[in-house]
Amino acid sequence: MNKGFNFGAQGGDDGIPRYQNPFKKLGRSVIFILIAAVVVALGASSFTTINEGYIGVKYQFGKIVDDNLSAGLNFKIPFVQSIRQVDIREQMYEMSTNAYTMDTQTVENIQSKLNYIYDRAELSNIIRNIGIDNVESKLLIPQMQSIMKNEIGQYKAEDLVQNRTSVQESIESKLRESLAQSGIVVVSFAIENLDFEDGFEEAIRAKVVAEQDALKMQNKTKEKEELARQTVIEAEAEAESQKIKADAEAYAIEAIQEQLRQSPEYIELQRVQKWDGKFPQVMGDGVNPFVMLDGTE
Repeated sequence: MNKGFNFGAQGGDDGIPRYQNPFKKLGRSVIFILIAAVVVALGASSFTTINEGYIGVKYQFGKIVDDNLSAGLNFKIPFVQSIRQVDIREQMYEMSTNAYTMDTQTVENIQSKLNYIYDRAELSNIIRNIGIDNVESKLLIPQMQSIMKNEIGQYKAEDLVQNRTSVQESIESKLRESLAQSGIVVVSFAIENLDFEDGFEEAIRAKVVAEQDALKMQNKTKEKEELARQTVIEAEAEAESQKIKADAEAYAIEAIQEQLRQSPEYIELQRVQKWDGKFPQVMGDGVNPFVMLDGTE
């Protein structure tokens, strides 16, 4: 027998040689590896991680079967179900629009910003009936444009500039009330920019400058009036002081005269009280021009 070409031949119990294919064992290994890989892949695709600050919405053949999956690891049937994450943190939407004031002035490029969150009690309805991707186009944009245009249209352009904060607060209040009906909770609203036509802005600036100049003149007038008032007060005070002084002097004179009427010796008494104790010295042209009144020669 030629044994040079023994291709996996083995003798059986009956003495008849058996031949085994070496690729058969290799094929089994490959199949096992493929099955293991499929099992691992199916296991991995059976779970989805939902991040903190999100909820999961589970779809089965396009139909929502669960819209409130919590953060963490969540199970789904591979190739049958899918899970989408929905951000439930505070959202921000920015919008630019135009409007007209009561006096038909064009307000161009109104830059506004809305911060909001979803009402968790209404989130399922938003997801199923509106769609998270449609919140801006179906809820925010129509409501913001309508309310802003209506509110701005109630003011004249000049009043709008001067009452910007009040207009902003009014718009925010109406947005909060309107969007709450659709499950949107308004956190804050701000008008960040208002642009008018160039001619109107120049007129506003000129008026502001004129008002400031007028205010300066009013302040100067008030300053002068106050100065004049203080001068009058000082003059009146001085006059009153002089009157009091004159009254005091008149009273003193009257008192002296009364003393004289009652006592003619009052003058001699005044002289004695004012005498310094020295006798007067007299100079003359006589024989003895020096007269000493103290008794010595």
